[in-house]
Amino acid sequence: MAQAEVSQPVVVTTPALPMTIPAEHGATWAGQRNVWLWRLAGYLGMALSLLLIGLPVYWMISNAFKLSQEIYHLPPTLYPHNPTLQNFVNAWHAVPFDRYYVNTIITTFFGSGFEVLFGVTSAYAFVFLRFPKREWLFLILLAALMVPGQITILPNYVTIGLLGWINTYQGIIVPGASVAYGTFLLRQYYKTLPIDILDAAKVDGAGHLRTLVAIVLPLAKPAIVSFGLLSIVAKWNDYLWPLVITTTKDMRVLPIGIRWLMVEEGTIEWGNVMAGAIFVVIPVLLVFLYAQRYIVDGIAAGAVKG
Repeated sequence: MAQAEVSQPVVVTTPALPMTIPAEHGATWAGQRNVWLWRLAGYLGMALSLLLIGLPVYWMISNAFKLSQEIYHLPPTLYPHNPTLQNFVNAWHAVPFDRYYVNTIITTFFGSGFEVLFGVTSAYAFVFLRFPKREWLFLILLAALMVPGQITILPNYVTIGLLGWINTYQGIIVPGASVAYGTFLLRQYYKTLPIDILDAAKVDGAGHLRTLVAIVLPLAKPAIVSFGLLSIVAKWNDYLWPLVITTTKDMRVLPIGIRWLMVEEGTIEWGNVMAGAIFVVIPVLLVFLYAQRYIVDGIAAGAVKG
């Protein structure tokens, strides 16, 4: 008998396909990784900034409640072991802080008010009025931003002296009542306003004053408030010009009061100085925290269009 043939199974092999990730998925993963890296870098930068800014503030508050022995103790203590309010009492009686508060409020209120008024009106003129050499005048205004304020102290002092305003409120207020930065900031914001609304106001017969008050000011409120707050902080913390232009202790302002705490005694009582610094910081800090969102919105919107 013939031997039966046994059929062998046929094995079909196919080449292995490489396991590859589509290009779009790889790009998506790389993009997400970059986003996370940038976000991590942002958080680290924010934490570092918070540490650099918050640590001196914490140290000021901590030392304001410490006794002198604890302030000079080595190694330094991170928090007061025996908190006391005596430093605040000593600081308040060492210099006339009540009078300094009055002087600072007056100079800050009127100085910032005039600065905002001049900034609002001059920015309107640069954007909505047509007059010869407008762009050249704006370039001169930008050049004024590059001049350090210390350079103008001597000519301002001579001018104030000729007017007889030495050691007066107007002598402190007037030289800083108009600053180029306010005009620049508000001009940049005005240029982002919808032109259709302004044209409609002109068709209705609105003049420049009505357009400014009824149309421009409400639309530009974030920029105006942000500039006003920046001006308030600058005027409240101003030290050099009030020191130069005033000659009596009754006309000094709060930042100068802190300096008086440092020279009033033979040795510096740092607890009193830190308590005095808190007297200066708290009012403007509350105002700043209340309206800080306007500062961010105003500066960001003013940078949208040049």
